[in-house]
Amino acid sequence: MDAKAVAEYLQQNPRFFEDYADVVAEIFVPHPHGGHAIPIAERQIVTLREKNVELEQRLRELIRYGSENDVIGEKLHRSTLALFAAPDLETTLSVLYHSLKEDFAVPHVACRLWGRVPEQSYLPELAATSLELHDYADRLGAPYCGTAAPFETRDWFDAPDACKSYAFLPLRTAHTFGLLGLASEDPERFYTGMGTTYLMRLAELTSVATARYLPSV
Repeated sequence: MDAKAVAEYLQQNPRFFEDYADVVAEIFVPHPHGGHAIPIAERQIVTLREKNVELEQRLRELIRYGSENDVIGEKLHRSTLALFAAPDLETTLSVLYHSLKEDFAVPHVACRLWGRVPEQSYLPELAATSLELHDYADRLGAPYCGTAAPFETRDWFDAPDACKSYAFLPLRTAHTFGLLGLASEDPERFYTGMGTTYLMRLAELTSVATARYLPSV
């Protein structure tokens, strides 16, 4: 019998350990961390202790992640209240930028809005943008994270040469009408494959907050 057959037999006949308890007690196996041989029962205890340590580590990680998510959720809630208390588009954008920089430690933030814009507005966020960028934002089903800045977006930031990673969030209600850009000097801050749950919530929040002041977006 090979090892696989022995393992299958023991799984299918658990009473073996009761019927031949004396034999099991006489079986010695190598210690998992080297050294002398130990009884198989003691080897099982060592394995259970190691699994217990692993489970404790996972539990600590879950608690830490839960605490971090609670903090993020509280900050996002404060930002929501501040955004909807803003009386105009300029104040809304100022509140958004301040929250992202101070509460979430995002060093570089920029935004562009298009479509029908308020007349006689000189906000940089309402500056002309390319049709290619509009198409790009419209195709984004979720926030983009990575090292590439599409089209003219790299020049939106105050220190474009210093930015090494980006997140771009499409702004839309019934239609896509803008793009929110986040950037960092840290190439690992916004990386491909990272979780985007809170970025999606941020995109939705920013969309609704800014759309109030744009005609028929």
